Amino acid sequence: MNDQQTVTSQRKNRTKGHLKLALIELIKEKGYHPVSIKDIVSYAAYNRSTFYVHYQDKIELAKDLLDSMLQGLEDSVGKPYVPGHKVYTAKLNAPSFNIVSYIYGHRNFFELIKYEDTLPELHTRFPQTILKIYQDHFIFETINNIPVNMDYFKRYTAYGFYGLLLNWITNDFKETQDEFIEKVIDLTKTHIYSVEYISE
Repeated sequence: MNDQQTVTSQRKNRTKGHLKLALIELIKEKGYHPVSIKDIVSYAAYNRSTFYVHYQDKIELAKDLLDSMLQGLEDSVGKPYVPGHKVYTAKLNAPSFNIVSYIYGHRNFFELIKYEDTLPELHTRFPQTILKIYQDHFIFETINNIPVNMDYFKRYTAYGFYGLLLNWITNDFKETQDEFIEKVIDLTKTHIYSVEYISE
């Protein structure tokens, strides 16, 4: 990619970022369904023709916003881990839960979960992404190697973690990241002996 292409790509990403931010703020203000393209371009200080360069309609913008944020969530998880390297839960620390840092760093987006008329599919795809992360990227070893149905175990653990995240978000992140992670680690130690990250 040459310099001109890089600048064009950066400009395109910046414009799309402004449109996504406008959608987030407008959903919080009035709910998803009443938001129009006119509202979005007015909020983002663009014209309609600029919007249509990037998106066909509001639905495509909403999908791009959701897809990019949840892909970012999945990508963030592996950063603290060495693929194939077993980590004992007794040694887990704050960086082990980079997923929490990602959610807090993008809390403006994840707060949308609190709204009734919110981004389509957010309430289903957010927990499904956490389950996908557990299913695709982690091998768990139970305490004392107790035999369990690992598919059930991962579902139970993933949706339990999602419940804790949901509670943290809906309570406006009252606990600090470190306080929240510490409580999650304490719970993890009660049923998981070790975790191993698998890259794709």
